[in-house]
Amino acid sequence: MKIKVITNLLIVVIIVGAISFSVYSFFQLRQIRNSSQSINQKDIDSLISKVAKIYLAPNEVPTIATVSDPQALKDQSFFTLSEKGDKVLIFSKAGKAVLYRPNINKIIEITPVKSNPLTY
Repeated sequence: MKIKVITNLLIVVIIVGAISFSVYSFFQLRQIRNSSQSINQKDIDSLISKVAKIYLAPNEVPTIATVSDPQALKDQSFFTLSEKGDKVLIFSKAGKAVLYRPNINKIIEITPVKSNPLTY
């Protein structure tokens, strides 16, 4: 009888612990996602603001990418002068791409881009 009570108590403690851990993990993950999105949005806004001070950028939110391996891109003329950490801002509606180097606050290259809308 005593073993049954201890076993039941142990099961209840394990279940409560598992539920508590799950709820805690859920809220921690949600907090991390929210903070990383706000940090990313702040970084994006800052980058757009810096580029807008030195270039009359189109009035649209660009797609942004970071150059991580310039050697892999050297065969493309737009990336000939690129360095690791450079930012690429693609203004698809305006049909322009901008290569920006944050550490010297300079635009390295600008090129036209074609947008390929889906046709039905």
